[in-house]
Amino acid sequence: MKELFEAREPAELLGRHAISLPALDSEAFASLFDRYGDARVVLIGEASHGTSEFYRTRAAITRRLIERHGFNIVAVEADWPDAARIDHQVRRQQPPDWERQAFQRFPVWMWRNLEVAEFCDWLSRFNRDLPYEQRVEFRGLDVYSLGASIGAVLDYLDRTDAQAAREARQRYGCLMPWQDAPARYGRDVLYGTQSCEEAVVEQLRSLLELRLEALGQDGEDFFDATQNARVVRAAEHYYRIMYHGSSASWNLRDRHMFDTLRSLLEHRGPAARAVVWAHNSHIGNAEATAMGWAGEFNIGELSRTAWGRDAVLIGMGTDRGEVACASEWDEPMRIKKVRPARPDSWERLFLQAGIPASFTDWRDDAPAELRAVLSETLLERAIGVIYRPESERQSHYFEAVLAEQFDAWIWLEETHAVTPLGPHQPQVGQAETYPFGE
Repeated sequence: MKELFEAREPAELLGRHAISLPALDSEAFASLFDRYGDARVVLIGEASHGTSEFYRTRAAITRRLIERHGFNIVAVEADWPDAARIDHQVRRQQPPDWERQAFQRFPVWMWRNLEVAEFCDWLSRFNRDLPYEQRVEFRGLDVYSLGASIGAVLDYLDRTDAQAAREARQRYGCLMPWQDAPARYGRDVLYGTQSCEEAVVEQLRSLLELRLEALGQDGEDFFDATQNARVVRAAEHYYRIMYHGSSASWNLRDRHMFDTLRSLLEHRGPAARAVVWAHNSHIGNAEATAMGWAGEFNIGELSRTAWGRDAVLIGMGTDRGEVACASEWDEPMRIKKVRPARPDSWERLFLQAGIPASFTDWRDDAPAELRAVLSETLLERAIGVIYRPESERQSHYFEAVLAEQFDAWIWLEETHAVTPLGPHQPQVGQAETYPFGE
């Protein structure tokens, strides 16, 4: 591998096959992604949760897939109840109260930022003149909203079935001591406290028994309540096993996100097509990374298994710049400098290719020489909501085979931090993602 970098042939080859990216708002940029118009699911990653260019690029690709190719679901690495507030804006044409009321749990900047707000404003305008049943959805896939999802289930039952609401309160009462500190629930169960597993499973089963009656009256609200009940079930399991090891909790979380994506597609019907926004570590096929070699799977791997060529996996990377992040869980957001990429990384190889912003696709009919270069094992950088540049090698790099991890790669050499909306200070208290999460 040392010779690979000294010779520079791989970088020169990448430079020949990479396409220089036009301006995001140009027809030339948008048309590059028409090649994915036949997919069922297009999953678009990011190398950090706090980089403006990743959000804006992803939004521009998504607009093209919606406008030209009929994609009708945007599913993101966010909590279901918070994303539902955005969905109320873009589909029900309600005021964007999510900009003040949603995404208040650490890390607030990940979704409550200017880049997301601009996309949501565009999506609201796009949906405005469409019949409700044809409007594009905005949905959350994640598992962390234990308290908010319990509240959403109870609110629904209070409106529709008083007796069922009383029974749900009794069942969910098992979790109430930990509602504001769910990570403590897992620790207490580990040390002998009776778990709430039976109660949350029974509540989901009870809710599903109402399905036929509810679907004839308020199918959309019932679907929302059911998904929240599934979140409660998954969250209870997640926090119960989180101290048994990061692989088990990671796999449960990504399985839940994939199952939610599949439920969204089934609920929408045969014409459903989704764009997924999440971190590279969730989007790229885990089988081709050190994560998978250690026993972890992710949405990308599950999607590739389920839908084959109809699932497109797109990754993104950068060399340097700035990122919105924190140093520790529940600490305030900071803007930090992103260190230039390591010499033994995919990022350095794309830097050496000499194109500041590029798009490389190897999904179909890629030249053998390109696939050979991308089939090497190199390091790849992953910055989540936490960035620790002082320990970057241990904290943020993992081995990956790019050719098998993604179908395409977007390279943005120098990047900048997202612009948060409102106060940057997260709520006090232990983050629900602690101690794991990307």
